[in-house]
Amino acid sequence: MANTAQARKRARQAVAQRAHNMSLRSTLRTAIKKVRKAIGAGDKAAAQAVFKESQSVIDSIADKKIVHKNTTARYKSRLSAAIKAL
Repeated sequence: MANTAQARKRARQAVAQRAHNMSLRSTLRTAIKKVRKAIGAGDKAAAQAVFKESQSVIDSIADKKIVHKNTTARYKSRLSAAIKAL
């Protein structure tokens, strides 16, 4: 347990920040799942539309450093390739 007032406050803040980051990471995963579902349906136009919407969500989460920018670039690249393969 934290010994100083400063350390106790940082521990409280860490709990709140972790919850916020987990929420954002969940949003990222949901956006990716939406695109994968559209790809699975086989409709290229719909998949492209969903991908275009999801790109801003994915980029904003990378900008906040919730996940590394290369990770989001990899996700977008793979999703784009899957859409092109339809």
